[in-house]
Amino acid sequence: MSAIAQQLKAARKQTGYSQSEVATILHVTRQSISKWETGRSYPDIDNLIQLSDLYHVSVDALVRADHEEAPKADQPQPERYQNRDEGLLLLVLTLASGLIAPVGILMPIYTMWRNTKYNSLHKLIYVIGVVVMLVSLWGTYVMVSDNFGPTETTVYRVK
Repeated sequence: MSAIAQQLKAARKQTGYSQSEVATILHVTRQSISKWETGRSYPDIDNLIQLSDLYHVSVDALVRADHEEAPKADQPQPERYQNRDEGLLLLVLTLASGLIAPVGILMPIYTMWRNTKYNSLHKLIYVIGVVVMLVSLWGTYVMVSDNFGPTETTVYRVK
């Protein structure tokens, strides 16, 4: 049961009203009063003001329970939010991918997607990524044209 629910029930019993009488005075159902006092729902601000007038207590006294402090949220874990500098790792991945021509086309795209402005060397990663992609495109073109290009066959007549 919530603190508001306990305060509402205690104040009603202290003034000697029944749930039905309070419901009639406030023009709500008895079930609404029951829900408020069991903590399944809360009265709106208008009804809360009328309840405080009816019970001769302040709204603050109904809402607060012995001035308890609200439970504090868990403290943020600083290690969870610390920046991880991936700049050097992304730079090495980009350069290493340039050694294998087809991989050098796709890996720089991934490293540029993964790169953030908070990484060290973030601008250099973009520049080197573009250069590695261009070199890898040229290397892949050379490989494909050498191995899969049209070939020329010369037929010599033997006498």
